[in-house]
Amino acid sequence: MDTGDTAWVLTSAALVLLMTPGLAFFYGGMVRSKSVLNMMMMSLGAIGVVGVLWVLVGYSMAFGKDVGGGLLGAPFEFFGLDGLLGPDALSGTLPATVFVAFQAMFAIITVALISGAIADRARFGPWLLFAGLWSIIVYFPVAHWVFDFDGKDEAGNVVDPGGWIANQLAAIDFAGGTAVHINAGAAGLALALVLGKRVGWPKDRMKPHSLPLVVLGAGLLWFGWFGFNAGSAVAANATAGVTFVNTLVATSAAMLGWLLVERVRDGNATTLGAASGIVAGLVAITPACSSVTPLGAIAIGAITGALCALAVSLKYRFGFDDSLDVVGVHLVGGLSGTLLIGLFASDAAPAGVNGLFYGGGVDQLWRQAVGAIAVLAYSFVLSLLLGYLVKVTVGFRADEESEIGGIDEAEHAETAYEFGSGLGTRGAGKPSVAAGATAVLEGSNKS
Repeated sequence: MDTGDTAWVLTSAALVLLMTPGLAFFYGGMVRSKSVLNMMMMSLGAIGVVGVLWVLVGYSMAFGKDVGGGLLGAPFEFFGLDGLLGPDALSGTLPATVFVAFQAMFAIITVALISGAIADRARFGPWLLFAGLWSIIVYFPVAHWVFDFDGKDEAGNVVDPGGWIANQLAAIDFAGGTAVHINAGAAGLALALVLGKRVGWPKDRMKPHSLPLVVLGAGLLWFGWFGFNAGSAVAANATAGVTFVNTLVATSAAMLGWLLVERVRDGNATTLGAASGIVAGLVAITPACSSVTPLGAIAIGAITGALCALAVSLKYRFGFDDSLDVVGVHLVGGLSGTLLIGLFASDAAPAGVNGLFYGGGVDQLWRQAVGAIAVLAYSFVLSLLLGYLVKVTVGFRADEESEIGGIDEAEHAETAYEFGSGLGTRGAGKPSVAAGATAVLEGSNKS
């Protein structure tokens, strides 16, 4: 065990957990005021459901002994983290539980990302049911494909086979472009089709109710993402430093790319565009941060920021109601970042692979494409089936009356903003200042 590595990954795990409340702010600000609590609760609910499932079976399915030719880990090998609690249980230079905690946060944020596609119209209980089923059937196996590398002995022989994308295919996905963003984006598209369009969409303009919340959420996501990417080095080393810098510059470039598209297309660079560009850049550099130089990171960020700014309009052309642009940002951004590794990868970066622009030919490009398409297809098909299963068994969508009146009231018996007198119990029975002023005016009018 290395104490420096352990301290860094524990810190990174905490940063990644902060991303989910950050996402709640980001998504919550983008919806209408009558839906903000439900939107935030979908992120918070993901923490509860996935946190428990990860300890029970998730970690085993993702990182347990391979039982399916690179497709799945043994579901009950570490049930309840059995055998991982002692000081001798290590994962590399980390206590096993530290690695368990770090990877748990990835599972949580992936599920929470999906919820933005079905904002304003999903019932909370069925969402939790879907979140649990999707975690077990989709995310945990895909995490095994992408994140579980072969365990080898001192002679280099494979003694603990891992997932097929990480090992047999040798596609590069440092921190989750496929497992997190393509995975969640494809699921979001599937659920948007299952639940259908919001009442009034696309005729009614459904503007964000609080852009300050959106910016706050984007800032928390960017802050947490340094743990997401640099923490994926699972060590306090040079790789963590490179990925940290690449995360910074790619995100900065993506924001500028998005704003440039807005300025040319619409005549204005918007606050919502800046926040969305930040997220698009974070998505794009996630798979690539260990395989490109900072110049390559800037290129990937700028290209993806512009692509995502254009892609968010696809829902209007094809008629699917992806409420908060999960498809346009996470699916398109994840695909862009994953595929551009095949062009911009440089052996000067820690991954040590050259892409097409650095003399490596198309070898890495086709590997990236196969991994991306496999995750997209698996997630979309299974998410579609699970979405319809929840829909026909317990009902997934809120009724029209609840949607129009406010899903916060219907699902949670709460509202985000109380515009009453605000006196509470302390002021009960006492006339308000406003009431006194009104009485004075009425007396003046009578006289």
